[in-house]
Amino acid sequence: MTVTLITGANKGLGFETARQLQALGHVVYIGARDTERGEKAAAALAARFVQLDVTDDASVSGALATIDAAEGRLDVLVHNAGILGDGALDGPTALRVFDTNAVGVVRVTEAALPLLRRSSNPTVVTVSSSAGSFWAVNNPDRPEYHLPAALYSASKSAATMLTVQYAKSQPDIRFNAIEPGFTATDMTAGFEGGRTPEESARTIVRLATLGADGPTGTFQDENGELRW
Repeated sequence: MTVTLITGANKGLGFETARQLQALGHVVYIGARDTERGEKAAAALAARFVQLDVTDDASVSGALATIDAAEGRLDVLVHNAGILGDGALDGPTALRVFDTNAVGVVRVTEAALPLLRRSSNPTVVTVSSSAGSFWAVNNPDRPEYHLPAALYSASKSAATMLTVQYAKSQPDIRFNAIEPGFTATDMTAGFEGGRTPEESARTIVRLATLGADGPTGTFQDENGELRW
């Protein structure tokens, strides 16, 4: 059985990714800040729940310790937790956005590395965004060019870079970042359109189920590697 942890998985894209991986036979741990919502989401999928706030070191350590005690390893880690950080463009908001979207990647990865190293096919997927692609935001033909989300974009650039750097420093573990596509979720409610979480989650699932000879250190979307 493949043991998988997904952060921010009590709703939206994370929940749908959990549902699809569970259907493929994974033992899925739903990580969520809110215990009540996380337990409800896990019960709906017959998955497992761990309280996990990516901005809190003790919470992250506790979640990985729970998985370690129950499973002894971790095969797949999906960094899905993220916030948009719209509103005031100021220091406190910037700290909150980067703490969740970028520093959270470091916290959870570092806590998970000992468990990932016990896997025969360890895989890490970072749900990033083409909003953090320098190429896309400077291309007038791309929708990211017109997206007014400075802190979100900058934090996702950082998340992609962290993923690439981890791939270089941990060659025995595959690290890839994914742009899942513009998706209609609570986080994007202020924007028009967006496809279903079911469709976008398939891109995450594809990277989460790579074979041992799969790529590492890439930033991809549904069409393959993406310039950034």
